Amino acid sequence: MRAGAGRAGLKSCATLVALLASSACTKPVPAPAEAAPKLVERVRPAMGSELHLTAWTADEAAANTAFDEAAYEFDRLEQLMSVWIEGSDVLRLNAAAGDHPVPVSPETREVLTIAHEISDETGGRFDVTFAALSGLWKFDTQNKDNTVPDQREILKRLPLINYKDLIVDEQAGTAFLRRKGMSVNLGGIGKGYAVDRAVAIFRKHGLKDFMIQAGGDMYVAGKRGDRPWRLGIRDPRGPADKSFATLDLSESTFSTSGDYERFFMKNGRRYHHIIDLSVGEPAMKCRSVTLVTDRAVIADALAKGVFILGPNEGMALIERLPHVEGVIVSATNDVLISSGLRDRRTMLAPPTDAP
Repeated sequence: MRAGAGRAGLKSCATLVALLASSACTKPVPAPAEAAPKLVERVRPAMGSELHLTAWTADEAAANTAFDEAAYEFDRLEQLMSVWIEGSDVLRLNAAAGDHPVPVSPETREVLTIAHEISDETGGRFDVTFAALSGLWKFDTQNKDNTVPDQREILKRLPLINYKDLIVDEQAGTAFLRRKGMSVNLGGIGKGYAVDRAVAIFRKHGLKDFMIQAGGDMYVAGKRGDRPWRLGIRDPRGPADKSFATLDLSESTFSTSGDYERFFMKNGRRYHHIIDLSVGEPAMKCRSVTLVTDRAVIADALAKGVFILGPNEGMALIERLPHVEGVIVSATNDVLISSGLRDRRTMLAPPTDAP
């Protein structure tokens, strides 16, 4: 071996030893820890009630983006379907009643078509043309005065309520009320439709575990942590925060119609906003109806129809329809539970009994 080669070899060995020593003293850099899932929430007004948006997620940025888009969608749909906002599809439809069809948005046409289907299922108990009674019964904060309208005035307007005289023409993109004096109000179905649209937005942003609630209409998906979402059924005569039963749900609606939200008491009788269109007065057979199904728009509208039908006919309809379950509190405070929920509900206490 040449002398130069030996020195080069020793130098290489020394360099290798130094590198090994250096690497032995250097600690490996740990991978960044994944963010733990947490509850992300937002509350804002929408469609005349509070909109609660909740996600169980590690991606707070995605949740906030979904919240922004869902809130925007609620506002956009309200612009189309409100009876208070000038230029809405519904106000233009009502203004042209008995005269000519009007162009309306695809969303409004879809809601009107679904409303017609629910009207058929409930024998007309749910009917968006109930708005012919507007101005007689006053339950909204804008006009509430605790007065009972003259029965003669009610009877004059009842012939103007008939969902079969509301015509939707998909090909022309129009809707038409056949008779002058007819009027539509989508307050009994619009929030459920908006909830379904928000569900699609949440899924688009990769959210799997979430809850969307607008007034009495709700949809839950996935889980809240390590368990399904636990939802309380409000006691119709108890405090607003009291539940008489709970349900553990996932991938389901949870929509309630009750006689306790917009009402007044007079001479010992409760007058509320769910009107029995056969007589033009508040329906008297139920105190609340909670429906569990797969689409909030169906649950929103169907709950009103079941409420008006009453506990026996209403429960018979629930049992007949696929993918629909429900809990009814009757006017006599009896609790009826559909067959698909009997093993899934937890009773906390009997509902409070009061007028």
